[in-house]
Amino acid sequence: MPHLVLISLILVFFKLGEMTDRFLTQYSLPGATAPGDIIIEGLFPIHEAVNDNTNRFSPPQRSNCTRFYTRGLSQALAMVHAVEMANKSPMLRKLDIALGYRIHDTCADVTTALRAVQYFTQMSSECVSTTNSSQSVQPTMAVIGTSSSEISIAIARELNLLLIPQISYASTAIILSDKIRFPAFMRTVPNDMYQTNAMVKLLKDKKWNWVGIITTDGDYGRSAMESFVAQATMEGICVAFKQILPDLLTDQKLNTSISQTVNTIINNPKVKVVVSFAKSAQMMSIFQGLRGEALHDMVWVASDNWSSAKDILKDERISDIGNILGFTFKSGNVSFFQQYLNDLQFGSETENNNSFLKEYLLQPDIGNAGKAKKELIKNMNSDMVFSIQMAVSAIAEAVAELCAQQNCKSLTSLQPWKLLAQLRNVTFEMEGLNLKFDDNGDINLGYDVSLWKKNGSDVHAVKIAEYYSSNNSFSLSFTSSTNQIVFEHVVSKCSNSCQPGEFKKTAEGQHTCCYECISCPENSYSNHTDTVECFSCDTHSEWSNAGSSKCNPKTFEYFEWNSGFAIVLLTLAAVGALFLILVSALFIWHRDSPVVKAAGGPLCHLILFSLLGSFSSVVFFVGEPSNMTCKVRQIIFGLSFTLCVSCILVKSLKILLAFQMNLDLKELLCKLYKPYVIIFICMTVQVIICTLWLHLCPPKKYNEDLPEVILMKCQEGSDVAFWVMLGYIALLSLVCFIFAYIGRKLPQMYNEAKFITFSMLICLMAWVIFIPVHVTTTGKYVPAVEMVVILISNFGILSCHFLPKCYIIIFKKEHNTKDAFLKNVYEYARKSAENIRSLSGTVSESKTESSIYTISTPSLLMPEEALQVSAQKPDRMTHNHTTTADSAKSQK
Repeated sequence: MPHLVLISLILVFFKLGEMTDRFLTQYSLPGATAPGDIIIEGLFPIHEAVNDNTNRFSPPQRSNCTRFYTRGLSQALAMVHAVEMANKSPMLRKLDIALGYRIHDTCADVTTALRAVQYFTQMSSECVSTTNSSQSVQPTMAVIGTSSSEISIAIARELNLLLIPQISYASTAIILSDKIRFPAFMRTVPNDMYQTNAMVKLLKDKKWNWVGIITTDGDYGRSAMESFVAQATMEGICVAFKQILPDLLTDQKLNTSISQTVNTIINNPKVKVVVSFAKSAQMMSIFQGLRGEALHDMVWVASDNWSSAKDILKDERISDIGNILGFTFKSGNVSFFQQYLNDLQFGSETENNNSFLKEYLLQPDIGNAGKAKKELIKNMNSDMVFSIQMAVSAIAEAVAELCAQQNCKSLTSLQPWKLLAQLRNVTFEMEGLNLKFDDNGDINLGYDVSLWKKNGSDVHAVKIAEYYSSNNSFSLSFTSSTNQIVFEHVVSKCSNSCQPGEFKKTAEGQHTCCYECISCPENSYSNHTDTVECFSCDTHSEWSNAGSSKCNPKTFEYFEWNSGFAIVLLTLAAVGALFLILVSALFIWHRDSPVVKAAGGPLCHLILFSLLGSFSSVVFFVGEPSNMTCKVRQIIFGLSFTLCVSCILVKSLKILLAFQMNLDLKELLCKLYKPYVIIFICMTVQVIICTLWLHLCPPKKYNEDLPEVILMKCQEGSDVAFWVMLGYIALLSLVCFIFAYIGRKLPQMYNEAKFITFSMLICLMAWVIFIPVHVTTTGKYVPAVEMVVILISNFGILSCHFLPKCYIIIFKKEHNTKDAFLKNVYEYARKSAENIRSLSGTVSESKTESSIYTISTPSLLMPEEALQVSAQKPDRMTHNHTTTADSAKSQK
């Protein structure tokens, strides 16, 4: 039983295959054939449309093609003639190879074309004769066609399956250049990107920026429109309207779309230029609908789709519809084909292999062979003919090169994919030119631009220019008088031109070409009329007021030496440096005095030296900045001020250590107290910070462009490094402040803790205020902000640390003695002991005595009882007094 089911299924599929073969054979037979060793299929629109009167759900039927297309027949005959000429060429005759052809009618319909492709691909793959004879069908080696991009895209996908090379003579859709999706497709014409680029170039040269578009709802029309709009927008050309017509001529909506298009053109009187990618029959209907309208100043830019269809005017006068500029493919000498049409023998051709000619003779408006020849010549498009001839020549050259290396007589010796590979690399000659397909499989010779003229009842095209896609330029071939008559009176703009100093501003919700004239803003200008935008001044060196037609040069600005503020700050810095020198000299002269020793001895000179460096750094903040000054000023200040604060930190520790009452903590501090080691460590950290700053992202000169000047300033390079440097100084200052604050109640006359506290407080407050001021301040006085803070910090330290000592040395010499120092310490110890006693009560005499011998005991007591004992025992008291003073002195 299962075997019977399987056999039944096989019979059903076999029957369906036979029905499909009969269907394809019946409805896809070529209309023109010629035998040969290498068969080329031709796909041409012998008819313009298909009547869709059948039930969509009925069995497939033969396409009912209508509207015989004389121009399509002319193109098919061009292929026939080109094949015959190739067979007569020496290169094929030498190899005893002949080209054959099978030409099919696509009826300008995708479905009909696909049926033809299925027919010859299936017949070629099965190698079965359509007459069921023992003779095998010649396989298809290449396909020429079609003119429609939409049809070419559809059949190209079918031909990709077998890699059968397809060469189109008029399909220009951009997508077909994609060799990933269409590896077997080639063409002898450029793609639409070049045509639309040429159109945009023409419109731009003539300053026509307000145009309309008419196109079809197919792959060609959509692709061409998208390419045109994209390129036109880049050039400032606006599209006033887009009218999309049905792609099929038999579409029931076509008449409605034509009427809408006519009304749109009439309702846009400012649009004097219309770019059309429509079909010739559609344009004929549009011109008929515009009959009676005053369109003598219109310009119609015709694409290759209808630029050669001069018969569409019929009864319309060309002066009534305006001027027609047509873009056509480059053509060559087609006189041999024209002679071929004159010598055409309809009888023999009809009887032998061309049913299309028989149908053509039966057309109502033909009647006889003489008129048929005349109409064929009249409808001959020289650019299409030349493109077809190039396609056949390329195939002939590729076949000759392949067959010179192998035997091409057998059916399977030559494969389509081999021919495809050869075609992609073949070089052939036409009209003295060596032609070759580019990487996209295209041959781009450029375009001819023709102007339609009517002489009596005949319309002919006069070539007025040539377009070269290689450099996007036109080569004019018409006289200036012709150009003036045709073009100069045509103005296609939405708004009037703007004057110098103005630019075009688009109104909200309107096209960019519908604008109002607005004055140019600051730092921009326009020096000619009708500018799309104002030209920006070079903001690095120029500026301008609003509405200017030129730019003014900028001046350089920085914190000058002759600025009043700079003179004041530099004077203060000089005064500070001079005062430092005087203080240093005074301290050197009194270096053995208790005040100088209490001030730190050598450390005070190190502080004075560091302050001198800090005062010196101020100089580098003034004048024209350079990379060197930008680096030097921050590094000198950072290192010198760090040295200063490090020395003050050591003094703070020294004071805290001298009067520390906690013996354990005192012992630890004594071990850690290494003055120059501490200074070295503090400086080392800052040196590392500055070194990394200079190495990774150093400060540098920077020109900031302000509205009317160029501000020359220093850019810190790394804001992080800058603030880390200052933050480190602030941290050291804060530590000094804390240590000094702890020792603020030590002996008054020689206690520097209060002065350190005040100086560090001044520094911290100055730099805290500096942060927001520095961040918010702009202009040339930004360096002055840091100069002021540096001077405040320097003078704060100088005033708090050295002025009191200078006052004592000069005016209070009696306090600058050893006895005065010891007395001051003793008084401090006594008062401290009294204060502590009042808090802790009476202590033992033994503890009291030990507190007398060392000032660094935990309690620092000098109770009343001890004083009484010292009064009863003066010798002991004297000894204690001396010991205490010596101990304090040694700690100092």
